[in-house]
Amino acid sequence: MAETDILIIGGGPAGLVAANTAHAYYPGKQITLVRKAPRAVVPCGIPYIFHRLGSVEKNLIPDGGLEAKGIRLVLDEAIKLDTESHCVTLAHEGEIKYEKLVLATGSSPIRPPIPGATKRGVFVVEKDPVSLQVLFDAVQNAKNIVVIGGGFIGVEFADEIAHMTGKHIAIVEMLPHCLYQAFGDDFAQQAEAELKKAGVEIHTGEKVTEILGEEHVSGVQLSNGQRLDADLVLISVGARPNVTLAAEAGLTIGYSRGIWVDEYLRTTAPDVFAVGDCAEKKDFFTRKVTPEMLASTASAEARIAGANLYSLRVVRDNRGTLATFSTQVGDVTLASAGLTERRALEEGFDIVVGVSKTMNRHPGSLPGARQVTVRLVFAADSLVLLGGEVAGGPSTGELINTIALALQNRMTANQIETLQVATHPLLTAAPTVYPLVTAAIQARELCHS
Repeated sequence: MAETDILIIGGGPAGLVAANTAHAYYPGKQITLVRKAPRAVVPCGIPYIFHRLGSVEKNLIPDGGLEAKGIRLVLDEAIKLDTESHCVTLAHEGEIKYEKLVLATGSSPIRPPIPGATKRGVFVVEKDPVSLQVLFDAVQNAKNIVVIGGGFIGVEFADEIAHMTGKHIAIVEMLPHCLYQAFGDDFAQQAEAELKKAGVEIHTGEKVTEILGEEHVSGVQLSNGQRLDADLVLISVGARPNVTLAAEAGLTIGYSRGIWVDEYLRTTAPDVFAVGDCAEKKDFFTRKVTPEMLASTASAEARIAGANLYSLRVVRDNRGTLATFSTQVGDVTLASAGLTERRALEEGFDIVVGVSKTMNRHPGSLPGARQVTVRLVFAADSLVLLGGEVAGGPSTGELINTIALALQNRMTANQIETLQVATHPLLTAAPTVYPLVTAAIQARELCHS
């Protein structure tokens, strides 16, 4: 039987960050990472393998970083966990005994029970290079592609494929808009406008009731009776946590079907942690179970677990999952963090909203200047920030990260109003109309009026 001090199951972002963090905090410990796939992929880069990257190979994470730190990599599958004996059984290489175990088993794409969903030519987005290569080859040969699901994966996939020659692509989304759960209607409509500009056909408020064809897909039937031709269908309607190993070992599985963890990612079994998509999460504000599965969230959780394996060395001040998204659709960058205006109202918050529209360079006549829109949602009684959305150019990504930091520190409109920031004509909006500040001022004035 092999032995290791720290055993990590899973080689995605959560597993890699957990391994690297554990090495940094416990350099004298032997660390072993078990991964089923021959290579690890960059999950957020998957939509871009088809056109901008042009291959699966260019979206792989090198293993050199693990090797340089002396972290042992085992290509195998964990099939059994015995928490009493601190032992994991592998499919091919026997057993490994551990002191501390981190489960980073990730998630698997949902394949809904649509009639015809098992036909050839129907795909879900797997996170292993072998499956992705099959999908990559199929996309190259397809002419009519239908994407079921207008979330981030579906939208980014459609936007990418739309720029390939000879492809017709359509999105079918059951909600009123694509990206509806992450953005307000006006921001979601900006994304849809960019998709339509690229030639993407959008069907919102509709469901796919059947995938048509004999052995191979030939089209899809919509709930309104319309038929769309398709020789390839991509299903992107979410994912489920991979918890079989944990559940069979007797670990508590939470309401969301993720592994139950406490604030430090400890499971109900001694010396066993769970991080990333496989672990249950609670919303930062509502404390309700949330289904968010993001590489950024997984990495943050892995840092907390990796640092605290043997003792609480890093205190967790941020005690909930803050949904922070960013994407680029066509020429527009969209990002959100925390609660949208719609979600805040649904949760029963009394809110006030500030909106700022300005140019991302100053003066606005500079080449490359473009409008940036910021919407900030505050609690009406305390003016504590609850969420924010940004639409504009490339600076949108860092603006939303600033908003995320403000959210995690529970900043108020008054604090944001007096925020000291760096500005430059070629890089930012003018200091006199800095969008985060002016949105906060507007919210405060609305509240007081």
